[in-house]
Amino acid sequence: MTAALSPALTAPGITPALRPAVAMQRAVGIARLAVHAPDGVTRLVENYQSGSAKLRFPRTEIGDPFTAVLINTAGGITGGDRFSVSVTAGKGAALTVTSQAAERIYRRSSGHAGVETRLTVSDGATLDWVPQETILFDRSALRRSLAADVAAGGRLLAAESIVLGRTAMGETVREATLTDSWRIRRDGRLVFADGLRLDGDSSAILAGGATGNGAVALATVVLVAPDAEAALDAARAALEGSASEAGASAWNGALVARLIARDARALRTDLIRLLETLRGHALPRVWNC
Repeated sequence: MTAALSPALTAPGITPALRPAVAMQRAVGIARLAVHAPDGVTRLVENYQSGSAKLRFPRTEIGDPFTAVLINTAGGITGGDRFSVSVTAGKGAALTVTSQAAERIYRRSSGHAGVETRLTVSDGATLDWVPQETILFDRSALRRSLAADVAAGGRLLAAESIVLGRTAMGETVREATLTDSWRIRRDGRLVFADGLRLDGDSSAILAGGATGNGAVALATVVLVAPDAEAALDAARAALEGSASEAGASAWNGALVARLIARDARALRTDLIRLLETLRGHALPRVWNC
């Protein structure tokens, strides 16, 4: 939506170059979610929703963790939009947070989109942060950050995946800007720090053998838990024979897996298999919609 120009600015002789920039309406969304389990049953403590960020809580099967689904009612994100999500899993709670669908980062007219995620996992709690893909369209711009604080006895499984364009429709992303930052602390100590930056012709940047080898889809999975290193063999077994180029390592209570693929569907299939192996049960049903 744009503000209407005054008659003086639309008069003959007033060219677009002489008109002042018109501020466009931007989407803002804030979501805060907290659960606890004082008696062994995970219950909602805080559910705050503002603007275009919404939370829904689908019914789950017996034995599955409490599940929250994030929805962006703006229908996508573009330059100037701002979204913030904060999730806390209290002591002993089990929580899964996902998204209703893939998030779309559309072509911008100006500025960049901002998405901030903060996760807190208390002692004995389990939090699975498993949103669906983020799709970057041509001439999009996104700054995204994920910061997590995990107690020594907590368990965090976090996954993020990025796709350049809708590959099933043959789209090619020639220009995009992405800054993606991860900071995960365990018991107050930094255990995982990661940064990804794309700026310019993304297809050309990822074409190199040392960058993406022609990939159009990529994913990062991090498991921080007391038994994370013990899950390495299972993670590598899940990645064997995958269509994606993938690998996993583990150290100091953290397991990290990377996947890249020339086909978004192939990466999604491999990512689902890996996440379900690390979770020990199926992903939320929205992943199959």
